[in-house]
Amino acid sequence: MPINKNALLRYQILDRCFSDRHNRYEIEDLVDKVNEALLDMYGKTVSLRQIRADITYMRDRVSYNAPIMACPIEGRRCYYTYEDKNFSIFNNDLSVEEVKNLLSTIDMLGRYRSPKNAWLEEVISSLELRFGIKANKEKTVSFEQNEQLKGLEYLSDLIDATINHQPLLMTYRPYKGEEQTLVIHPHHLKQYNTRWFLFGLEDHGEYGMSPVNKALDRIVKFKVADVPFVENDTIDYESYFNDIVGVTHDRKHPDVEHVVLKFAKERFPYVVSKPIHHSQQVVDAEAGTLSIDVRINRELEQNIFSFGPQVEVLSPEWFRTQIKEKYQELVKIYGL
Repeated sequence: MPINKNALLRYQILDRCFSDRHNRYEIEDLVDKVNEALLDMYGKTVSLRQIRADITYMRDRVSYNAPIMACPIEGRRCYYTYEDKNFSIFNNDLSVEEVKNLLSTIDMLGRYRSPKNAWLEEVISSLELRFGIKANKEKTVSFEQNEQLKGLEYLSDLIDATINHQPLLMTYRPYKGEEQTLVIHPHHLKQYNTRWFLFGLEDHGEYGMSPVNKALDRIVKFKVADVPFVENDTIDYESYFNDIVGVTHDRKHPDVEHVVLKFAKERFPYVVSKPIHHSQQVVDAEAGTLSIDVRINRELEQNIFSFGPQVEVLSPEWFRTQIKEKYQELVKIYGL
């Protein structure tokens, strides 16, 4: 006889409780745990009698042959656990601790839940049903996210196109210039500073291909292009961003530079605790100097300007001069 989803969820919750070596679950606790999950998933509950019947069913040799023990506590009270601590009726690879970590992950993913991200809704719902867990309704973790940012409605379809190797005919509006019609072979998506960026190859037909980086908030529309997909065989996106801050590879600065920055005394500890780049090293704590080894790009420049007068670029000299000239432009704007 096939097991319905309601019963399967009950067995999943009971199985996890019996596997948990950190907590003791009496029969009333088991009822509460199961009903908590059932209310979230199906809006209904079951009785203590049903839970006792479930335990009997799980113990049955023909069904799961689960080694469930009733361990006395005091008087007629007892808690339920598996005699074999490694046993599970589902033979999950996840331990109780790993399930708790998965719960936290689902909680984090839940911030992206929306009709625009149907694919993510399906993934989260599948995880919740498969492991019988539900994200915490209390908002215990917050993330920086710009809900008004344009282009987020494209994220789901772009992920699908990237995974399924679908070339895209795209209308794109850069900040400077007119709308462009492009053929893009999507390979990678990355979020930086609350914005999303699509990486891939732009198809120039007989003139070949070139790497591109397109911000989702500048995309006007797109559809699947009627051309063969060109796979990525040149860029390793695992390491592509290692030598930069942000997402931009500036062709004018292809080499990694040793950048030395001097911070004000009150700002220095903050930057030490929140590095600008993973290569960051303290040069002289007393002097407040740090170094990073990066390809210089506009994101690094923006990062430096965000510190205002609390940072000074010491080297390389050309970069120091570039920052100085831009500060001089600011002085002119404010009439100082």
